[in-house]
This record gives sequence, structure tokens and C-alpha cells, in this order.
Amino acid sequence: MNDILPKRLRKSRLRVAGLMSGTSADGVDAAIVDIAPAGRVRVVAFATFPYPPALRRRILDLAHADTARVDDLCRLNFALGEVFADALVHLARRSRIALGSIDLVGSHGQTVRHLPKRRRPGATLQLAEPSVIAERTGILTVADFRPRDVAAGGEGAPLVPFADYFLFRDRRKVRAVQNIGGIANVTFLAPRKGLGGIIAFDTGPGNMVIDRAVERASRGRARYDAGGRLAARGRVNAALLGELMRHPYLRRRPPKSTGRETFGRAFADTLYDRARQRGMRPADIVATVTAWTAETIADAYRRFLPRFPDEVILSGGGARNPTLVRHLSEALAPARVRLSDEFGIDADAKEAVSFAVLAWATVRGQANNVPSATGAARGVVLGKIIPGVLQRSGPPWHGHEPCRGRRQRATLARPQAVPWPAAGAAPRPGGP
Repeated sequence: MNDILPKRLRKSRLRVAGLMSGTSADGVDAAIVDIAPAGRVRVVAFATFPYPPALRRRILDLAHADTARVDDLCRLNFALGEVFADALVHLARRSRIALGSIDLVGSHGQTVRHLPKRRRPGATLQLAEPSVIAERTGILTVADFRPRDVAAGGEGAPLVPFADYFLFRDRRKVRAVQNIGGIANVTFLAPRKGLGGIIAFDTGPGNMVIDRAVERASRGRARYDAGGRLAARGRVNAALLGELMRHPYLRRRPPKSTGRETFGRAFADTLYDRARQRGMRPADIVATVTAWTAETIADAYRRFLPRFPDEVILSGGGARNPTLVRHLSEALAPARVRLSDEFGIDADAKEAVSFAVLAWATVRGQANNVPSATGAARGVVLGKIIPGVLQRSGPPWHGHEPCRGRRQRATLARPQAVPWPAAGAAPRPGGP
């Protein structure tokens, strides 16, 4: 592998950018980190770049077989490549970081379909063409991480346990690293067990069902429950919560993964309509599905972990929902619930940071899936490597205001090279 990598990637300390968009399809999380030997990570910059509403609708349309078209899939792959590259360029400018100082990019892309193996072989598809990212930034790019694990017999998810091990393991405490994005996933880290002792899997729905219920309750005016305020105004319906806890996915033993195909728009709309027919108020529906996410996590710990953790480390958008965090703290007692921010990893940035770590391992030739988590037959090196330019020239970014604080939200400019929607194409009706 060393023959195809530039010499700069053989140094002990690398600066790596991580790019990520989760199953909620909210936008691009971009992080720039410094990774020292043994995987020690320092976050240098981070920002979230929300998708324009029209782009988000097209992504969600492609996630459903009844609205997906092959020509849209092809165009969206390249359009998202431009958007991901633009996110990194914007972050570097805002943070006064020279693109030339970044050695490597790790891009997860945008999942539009994830089909874990059941009776048929598994398959998974992420968009955001890495060749575009490498061409626009000039930086060697590692992307398309999940297919190699699927090819090795795994589910292709979860992949973040490898990074969780480097970021959060402890010599004495048993920790559960709980990410709550669109889907929720846990990594169980026992002291002195090594990568082979990791247990990890998708616990079930995270924010996905909550977000759709909020969209329905607000008639499209809100995309998520800001501050958990709508759920806090509602009352949990015990009967509906009990029915939801009987979902068959929750009983399946790990390794397992799930996605929008199981808990997406169709599922959430059916749930919402059924609840309204029972006379439930919108706030009560949001309160109930928020409590459901917390209960699925606690139930998964009781069913599938060898022991209850001493600490639970939260990340993802759900960590910013106080009502959800309160439910979790009650359901997971006596475990101490903490945010990843306390460990120097912004809760919103953790997934992007994780794919920077995965890319770092890939260029080192290190197996970076966790077979005990994905079910793969063996450890494999994940991702495809797209070379950057051999020489990069130009001064560092200057003439821009530096970042004010570690976490920021910014608006992505529509990419110039591939406008969205494509020129001459009328946007298709429909929404999230």
C-alpha cells in the first residue's frame, strides 16, 4: 500500500478531515482533527452545514423505492460530492486552516439504502462521489467504508466502534458509548478487553421517528424537537409505548443493524396516523416516541450486554434533546450519563471524527471493522482510496474571520459545478 500513498501519510502525526451525513439527512458534519500515534485525537475544527430543503427532499425521495430514479441517483452522487467538498473548504476557510495542511479526508457519504443480510446477501449504498472530493480539495480521500465489511459477510454497520475504542476506552470503568442519530447505536467497552471484546449494534430508532412526528405535528414548520420542548409538553401513552416495545427488531440478537428501511417515513406516518385515530394529541405522540427511543436503548442494554455499564457516553443529535436525555438518565440508572463533550469530542462532531479515525487506520493498512459488532467473517481494511493531487500550491486561507467557538452551524452554498436541482429539471413534489 505504501507505493500508492504520498510520503506525507507515513509520518507519525496526521491531520485528517472527517465528513459525515447520517440517516436523518440533515446536512454535512465536517471535522478536522489531529491524530497522533496510538490514535490519540485532538479536534481542531468542526461545523455542521445543513442541506438546503430541496436537496434534502431529493435525498429522502431516493431512500424510497417508489420515488427513486436511477438518473437522479447518478446525479445526486456527484452533486453530493460537490456539497461534501464545499463543506470542507468552507470549514477550512472559517477556521483559518490551510487545505494544504490536511493530509487525508475520510468521507462516510450519505446513505440512501442499507439492506443488512437476512435471507439474501446484504447490500449498502452511500452517495457523495469521493473522486469529486479529492479533485476539488486536492486531498487524498478515503470513502465507501461499508461495502468491504458487507463483502466479508458483515452487516456493514456499526463501523464507529473502532473509533469509540480509541476515543473512550478506560482501564477500570465499563463504558457504553451511545450515539443517537437517526438510528441509535451502542458500543460496549469493557476494561482491558481490546478490540476483540467489543459488543456493538444498532439499538433501534434514534431521532428518526421523533423528527417525523414533529414534522407532522408542526405541519412541516419544524424538522426536529428543539430543546425537547414539544415532548416535554406531552404525556407518554403507556399503551402505545408497550405496543412499540414489541417491535420485532428489538428482540433480534446482535450483530444487527437497521435504518430508514425499517424505522423511516412509512413506519412513522403509520404510527402517527394510528395514534391520532386513538385521539392522542400531537404533543403526546412526540412524548411517547421520545420515551420509546430511551426505552429501546435501556432494553437493549438489559437484553444484550454482559453487564450494565458504569458510564454511558452520549453523542449525536439526541444528546441535545434534554427530554430524551432525562428519560435515558432515568431508564439507565444507576449508570452515570455523560456527554462526549466532556471528553473533548463535541457530541455533534463524534461521527465525523470517527470517520477521520477510520480513514487514518485505512491508510496505515490496519483492519478497522470490528467483526464482533458487524458479524463479518474477519477483520478487513475498509474503504476505497482516491489519490489527491501530487503537489498543492497556494497560500493558507486568510482574509476570513476565525471560528468563534468549537461548534457552529453554517449554510452550504449551492455547489457551482453541479447546481441542484440540475439545470432544466423541475423539482419533483413530495417531502420528508
